[in-house]
Amino acid sequence: MSRARNLCCKSHGYPKLKEKVGDLSCREPRPCIRFKCSLVNTILDVLHQRPGWVEVKDEGDWDFYWCDANWVRESSDHTYVDEHVRISHFRNHYELTRKNYMVKNLKRFRRRVEREEGKLEARKYDFFPKTFDLPSEYHLFVEEFRKNPGTTWIMKPVARSQGRGIFLFRKLKDIMDWRKNNSRSDDRKEEAPVENYVAQRYIEDPYLIGGRKFDLRVYVLVMSYSPLRAWVYRDGFARFSHTRFTLSSLDDHYVHLTNVAVQKTAPAYDPDKGCKWSLQRFRQYVTGRHGAAAAAGLFGATGDLLVRSLLSVHRVIVSDRRRFQLYGYDVLIDRRLKPWLLEVNASPSLTASSPEDYELKTCLLEDVLHVVDMEARLTGKEKRVGGFDLMWDDGPVGRGDGAWDAARGDFVANTHLGCHNDREKQLRELFRSLWHQKKA
Repeated sequence: MSRARNLCCKSHGYPKLKEKVGDLSCREPRPCIRFKCSLVNTILDVLHQRPGWVEVKDEGDWDFYWCDANWVRESSDHTYVDEHVRISHFRNHYELTRKNYMVKNLKRFRRRVEREEGKLEARKYDFFPKTFDLPSEYHLFVEEFRKNPGTTWIMKPVARSQGRGIFLFRKLKDIMDWRKNNSRSDDRKEEAPVENYVAQRYIEDPYLIGGRKFDLRVYVLVMSYSPLRAWVYRDGFARFSHTRFTLSSLDDHYVHLTNVAVQKTAPAYDPDKGCKWSLQRFRQYVTGRHGAAAAAGLFGATGDLLVRSLLSVHRVIVSDRRRFQLYGYDVLIDRRLKPWLLEVNASPSLTASSPEDYELKTCLLEDVLHVVDMEARLTGKEKRVGGFDLMWDDGPVGRGDGAWDAARGDFVANTHLGCHNDREKQLRELFRSLWHQKKA
């Protein structure tokens, strides 16, 4: 499986890059990359359009595999691959992307930081709502629930997506049916295992735009966990609910869940308008309403949240230079402009819901392939590739004026979330510079 790459295609340039970036490729034989893809959406389009890349069917040898999580779980450990190949998931990515494991690792890492660096430093990890793993932590949850009567909680199945199985509640009796259905007696031991849920304190004061709730989808690309090397994409989007926010109706998913899979079933949903804003539009809105400093603070805190969540698992996830992962972070903003981490998706949706969404995801995936660099064009010293900014490279990456913020006494993640994404210009300059270096 996946033997050394062949060389082919002696023509100059990469057509896709030539169209958008200019004729910047080297004037020599380029590698032919054999790829497999288990998805039929935007990523397959991008792979087909990438010059020099050829799709492999069935059991043919491959160099690059954009696989799904099921393949990683079922086949990854039984498949031999050469050193040059790249696979789109880490083996135990679920340590960050499964809801209960993510919280377990964040809690564990926060305790470690408090023990080694003190409570003040540990408070910087208070960016996820209080959460309990059920049924194992049911009694701890009940104890916390009774301390705060009337508080709204949200129940989420740990291994489902697109809003399936989620419900809100304020009374313990509201989850009695759930507990009954998820309790096993001795005569059920041979049946399917109990489905785990997390009970999470609901953010009751979300930041609203037009009276509607939303969250942010942010893309992070991890190339290594040992050492940690992570990139963040400048583009992303805000996903809006279709109904004005209220706490008086906990059963209305169109009010409380921002998942596109949920919102597109709303009676008044308009597919031409969709339910998304670009991250740039959201940043402009916050800047206009609250000022540039507040917007910078919000997006800076979001960047810190991304880094700290990765640090919480960087010694847990099995690192392998043949693997990379594109994560989809879901971040909620509250009324005080504080970002909260809700969950991390191992396989963020790459299906486009509009022409604008297709353009964003196409550019995102093209830049993922630039960073993964199967063609071996990069030097490894780049801090930016297209729309991606390197935010952590075995330590904080500076923005040019250093990575340390003396006023905050903390590092500043090298992120430009929601800023202008002049990726075509950047790629043009990058590949022109690389070509001249190679020529010299």
